[in-house]
Amino acid sequence: MALGILGVKIGMTRIFNEAGAPVPVTVIQAGPCPVVQQKQPEKEGYLALQIGFGKIRRPIKSIVGHFKKSGLEQAYRFLREFLVDASELQKFPVGSQVKVDIFAAGEKVSVSGVSIGKGFQGVVKRHGFAGGPATHGSMQHRAPGSIGGSNPDRVPKGRRMGGRMGGKRITIHNLEVVRVDMERNLLLLKGAVPGAEEGLLEIKKRHKVSP
Repeated sequence: MALGILGVKIGMTRIFNEAGAPVPVTVIQAGPCPVVQQKQPEKEGYLALQIGFGKIRRPIKSIVGHFKKSGLEQAYRFLREFLVDASELQKFPVGSQVKVDIFAAGEKVSVSGVSIGKGFQGVVKRHGFAGGPATHGSMQHRAPGSIGGSNPDRVPKGRRMGGRMGGKRITIHNLEVVRVDMERNLLLLKGAVPGAEEGLLEIKKRHKVSP
């Protein structure tokens, strides 16, 4: 169970710490995210907060009805659920907002996003194959080579071949929160995060294991 927030990746830059050393950071526009719905064990069978992000200018009627039940006049493009405990459920009632102040500098978080799609790629780029000889008429510069033997007469499962690269959901754990800017709803995380600029990100507090 870990409370979290939604945001978009703005880009990367660097800041300087107290010792004057440069620190690469990713700037994320995070929240504020309204609480649209609370999932209760009696009805849904689990505890969770459903939050929204990214306003919709012209939503369809079926979507508007879901937000009106929560007392929200504005519809949101993205809806995500975060599993929480009972205390967090009481802290964020329906209609309240989840903001970046749930995080603190020095805290470790997990970030999930969709990696940049690179389309169909060969084995050299996708898997790091060395390729064949570049000279003497080898005619096999970037080809994968043999993909199976005659016994058994088939391609083994899991054989590394060309195919679609990127465009997958990736989660990176233990990223450090360098700075929290409440005025501008910005979150600065040390290092890189998945996805392209303006891509949706889920930032979760690190899961605490009870003793």
